[in-house]
Amino acid sequence: MEFTQEVQKATDPIYQKISKVMPEIEWSVHAPYIHRINQLKKEKNAIILAHNYQTPEIYHGIADVAADSLALAIEAAKTNADIIVMAGVHFMAETSKLMSPEKKVLLPDMDAGCSLSSSVTGKDVRLLKEKYPGVPVVSYVNTSADVKSETDICCTSANAVKIVESLGVKKVIFLPDDYLAKYVASQTDVEIIAWKGICMVHDQFNEKEIYDIREKNPGIKIIAHPECPPEVIKASDFAGSTGGMIDYVKNNQPQKVMMVTECSMSDNIQVENPNVEFIRPCNLCPHMKKITLPKILDCLENETGEIIMDKKTIEKARIPVERMAAIGR
Repeated sequence: MEFTQEVQKATDPIYQKISKVMPEIEWSVHAPYIHRINQLKKEKNAIILAHNYQTPEIYHGIADVAADSLALAIEAAKTNADIIVMAGVHFMAETSKLMSPEKKVLLPDMDAGCSLSSSVTGKDVRLLKEKYPGVPVVSYVNTSADVKSETDICCTSANAVKIVESLGVKKVIFLPDDYLAKYVASQTDVEIIAWKGICMVHDQFNEKEIYDIREKNPGIKIIAHPECPPEVIKASDFAGSTGGMIDYVKNNQPQKVMMVTECSMSDNIQVENPNVEFIRPCNLCPHMKKITLPKILDCLENETGEIIMDKKTIEKARIPVERMAAIGR
């Protein structure tokens, strides 16, 4: 696509916002796609929901809502758009469909998966319930609709502790993230029966890396996602969801910060916090990076990658997500 004067003029306000994290030569490639996607959204009454791990040209260039999993689920239920395009991974698109079953929900790449979601199935949950009869199941939102159908209530990293304690029980089955389960167990007296899934991005961080960063950057604040190993969380100054991490930076304005999570988060939040220096040893999510501007444009133009689920699955899987949304953060 061509970077014309019309495109340049229309997209320049966006570029001025993100120019510190993107060179001009790169912008000339992205801008024509951004311009056409933003036109198409209006023509088709479409909305683009983007997770915090998307790249800046998506996060700042075309997203109508850019947020963490919980906020995206809530926004999917509220939208008046005819089409929802999920700039995220497959379970997020499924969750949007659960919350807006009458809408057309599109995913730009159907292979954009999640190591956590793929680690557990509905059959696994049924077996767990047989092993622990009467124990409620709390499923992280990073799960398939099949798993959600067997779940009592969902949670995100933003509200996992609150959700577990809201049940008023002594024991819960918590899946699929083993590290998040350990984090929740450290914050509550409720006994946690954990599944052994991991996030392939957060599992790569280690305690030594955190201490090395501190040694080289005196006074730095290190904030970690609860999907990180327990020793990484312990070595950090703060642990929270992607939304919680953003709020920490916004409210505290540390001179230097390292966000122990997916790479693109730092670029996106740097734009909104120009006075904060971001130290960026980070890891890419290969699934999130399958979502690109050309794929989003193709998806929106041709309405491909539609999420299709049967009515029974939607009805069953929607219940735990609605329960989660009602409790909120």
